[in-house]
Amino acid sequence: MAVEKAGEKYRCNVCGNEVIVTKVGGGELVCCEQPMEKIGG
Repeated sequence: MAVEKAGEKYRCNVCGNEVIVTKVGGGELVCCEQPMEKIGG
């Protein structure tokens, strides 16, 4: 899932890392070789 806007929150379902987008670049967030899940924003 591509990042769409600042403030979106993503979580890694493998290790539990969470990130909040501060600048949109249009890429996909990946952690532990898995796409991160959008959880808010």
